[in-house]
Amino acid sequence: MVGAALALAIVGACWVLYAGLRAKAAAGATAADNDKLSALLGSAPALAMVVHPDGRLELPDRLADWIGLSPPPRFLADMVTPGAGLTSEDAVTLNDAVTAAQKAGEPFALAIRPQGSSRTLTVQGQRAAGGVVVWFFDATESQARIGELLGQTAQLTDAFGALKGLIEAAPLPMWYRGPDLRLAMVNSAYVRAVEGRDARDVVGRGIELIEGSGVGGPLANAGRARDTDRPSIANAPATIEGARKMLRIHDVPLPTPPGGVAGFAIDIEELEQARGGIKRFADAQRAMLDRLSAGVAQFAADRTLTFCNEPFIRMFAMRGEWLADRPEFDRVLERMREAKRLPEVRDFPGWKAERRDWFLAATGTIEESWTLSGGSHLRVVGHPLPDGGLLLIFEDRTEQVQLASARDTLLRVRTATFDNLFEAIGVFAGDGRLQIWNNRFRQIWGFDEEFLATHPRIDALVGERSAMLASPSRASVIAELVRSAAVGRTQRGGRVAFADGRHYEFAGVPLPDGNALFTMLDISDSRRAEQALRDRNEALEAADRIKTAFVANMSYELRTPLTSIQGFAEMMGEGYAGKLPKQADGYVDAILESTARLAALVDDVLDLAESEREIELQDVDLETLAAAAAESVAPAAKRKSIDFAIEVAPSTGMVKGDPKKLREMTEHLLRHAVAGVGEKGRVLLHTDGDEKRARIVVSDDGAGMDEAAVARAFDPFAEPAVQDDSRALGLGLPLAKQFAEAHGGTIQLLSEPGAGTLITVELPR
Repeated sequence: MVGAALALAIVGACWVLYAGLRAKAAAGATAADNDKLSALLGSAPALAMVVHPDGRLELPDRLADWIGLSPPPRFLADMVTPGAGLTSEDAVTLNDAVTAAQKAGEPFALAIRPQGSSRTLTVQGQRAAGGVVVWFFDATESQARIGELLGQTAQLTDAFGALKGLIEAAPLPMWYRGPDLRLAMVNSAYVRAVEGRDARDVVGRGIELIEGSGVGGPLANAGRARDTDRPSIANAPATIEGARKMLRIHDVPLPTPPGGVAGFAIDIEELEQARGGIKRFADAQRAMLDRLSAGVAQFAADRTLTFCNEPFIRMFAMRGEWLADRPEFDRVLERMREAKRLPEVRDFPGWKAERRDWFLAATGTIEESWTLSGGSHLRVVGHPLPDGGLLLIFEDRTEQVQLASARDTLLRVRTATFDNLFEAIGVFAGDGRLQIWNNRFRQIWGFDEEFLATHPRIDALVGERSAMLASPSRASVIAELVRSAAVGRTQRGGRVAFADGRHYEFAGVPLPDGNALFTMLDISDSRRAEQALRDRNEALEAADRIKTAFVANMSYELRTPLTSIQGFAEMMGEGYAGKLPKQADGYVDAILESTARLAALVDDVLDLAESEREIELQDVDLETLAAAAAESVAPAAKRKSIDFAIEVAPSTGMVKGDPKKLREMTEHLLRHAVAGVGEKGRVLLHTDGDEKRARIVVSDDGAGMDEAAVARAFDPFAEPAVQDDSRALGLGLPLAKQFAEAHGGTIQLLSEPGAGTLITVELPR
């Protein structure tokens, strides 16, 4: 029993010990939790105040510190003190909120600012365990940040309004697309461009600014910007206000949110037209440069060749495929040197560096001359371009240099020639001043070189030396002649005699350059020779007149006894002196034939002497004239059994002339032909003509004439080649020529040995 009680007491003591230990462990855990909660509350950003139902306050000292009260208040009314605690308005608001929470259980939140403190407290409260737990948060920094954000919000709101106004007032179309690329906003310029009612109508109907043609349509550029998250630019045509224009579309992706794509369009029609005009101008300029004779090369700012014309390629023997690689300036110079189209220099790298400095030359255009090894001369002009490039122009002046050298040589030759001419030469300008003269000019007039070097006027020159002339008044004629050539562009000439007996022939000749050339030639010797010739001519004319008179007188004197002899012979032949023996009749016929020949000779000599007399013109029928001439020559042709043919063409017609002279001319031609053929030969008389001239042709098939005989056939004083009874001592052809030329006609003789003779006479109508 005692053992059971003892065991029970031990068990009870163990349980009590276990319970005590357990309670102690629980108390330690509770204390630890309290410490944690206390630490948590001490470090929490919010402090709690408990308002009991009887109005008592339970708050930590730290919260009282926030409110600015020490010691902590016991009731709500104690939270307002002069110069500390809450303001009256905040205290009333807090009291009303706590009362409402106690009675109705309504939670509350408000902001208060303790008196004399920059701290801002946020208060949140709610009913709990019959009282009200009010949490105080220090919102000083949050309120400052909120104020800052509110200010920024106001600024952004103003900026957004200004930006919206700017977009709306922008003259270029602008729009915004959502992430699905549908139009979400457009400005007024966009509405006007698509001719919509308003922005809402345009967005609602999804009216696009550009047409849907082309790859991807109007959304392609926007889609590319959205997908690549990079701005995209494209050019597209559009019809705006009835005009076709080129637009540059800019689509810019926006960050998300809100995402989407903003875009605007710039009218680049004028820019495209200007660019096209510039391109056409550049093409035209390059085409023009290709037509120039000078070589042109243009280098960019990086010193690469951007353009060269065809003359440059030919001038420096460049290859097109090499130039297509846009070689640098130095390489071009080296290639030119390889082609031996650069001057020979000792320090080529230094020379090349100097030309490289042309790109940066500040003096403007650079010009220099290159003399090449082959004797060529190049004029090189370098012009720095505003973009840092260089324009080079190469002009081949070889021909100009050669011409200049030739010109200098010609000037020296001209000067030497002028100074050694026998003529006096002076060149006067349009104002009458002497410009050029030679030594002969100075010597004739006796001027000093110093005086002529002053380039005096022509009036001063002739006035200075008028006393040297045989007639001083002739000086004004010389001055007027020079003025007429220089101003009136009229060429005139004349002669002047000097007082010492010299004679000069002068002339004024207008020159192409507006000056006048005055020349003087000494004709003193020719004047003396002319006078001697004139005297001799007068003597010859007098002798000719005496000869003509003598020949005419002798002809008449010879004709008188011939007439008597012919008459007595005819009387004897008729038997007036009695019947003559038959043999005597032959003698009489011989006398008559000889007298006829002598009479014809006398007539020819008389005609030759009187050939210079004027003829009387009248209408002559060549057909009748040819028949009469043929009839007079027919007996002689018949005696030689000659085939005598006459051809008169219908175009023969009439001519103006002396019928007697023309008939004698034709007879002389026929007698010459008859005399030139042998027995049973052939003679042809042919006449024809046209509107302006008539023609008489006499031909035969005789032995012909050699060149010497043809050359002297028309010479009246040459020995006749054929001594024949019918040739009249060779005066027939000379008389025929004189008669033809007296009528303004021509005569031509063609003959070769063994081929006969052809004589053609042409007479004007």
